[in-house]
Amino acid sequence: MSHDTQDQCALCGRHPLKTTVHHLIPKEKGGAGMPTADICSACHRQIHALYTNRDLVDRELTTVAALQADPEMARFLKWIAKQPLSVNPRVRKSERVKRHR
Repeated sequence: MSHDTQDQCALCGRHPLKTTVHHLIPKEKGGAGMPTADICSACHRQIHALYTNRDLVDRELTTVAALQADPEMARFLKWIAKQPLSVNPRVRKSERVKRHR
């Protein structure tokens, strides 16, 4: 789900850019009515490239702070935060994610 307004990404801090709604607890894991975070599409794609929905819950990556602190995501956030808003990187799914989809 995209916003029509220009916002700041809750993960990488870049702004102003369009954000998407990320369910901090995946909907399929009971998070439909739970908290969400407005994040840019680059960060959103990276989350789902690195982690399965089960990973997000099992690793307790269900808050913005937890995602920012996770080493795999932190490396990406450090890099993307320095990029111009026009950068929309391609992401590669991790082998773990490829096996579980």
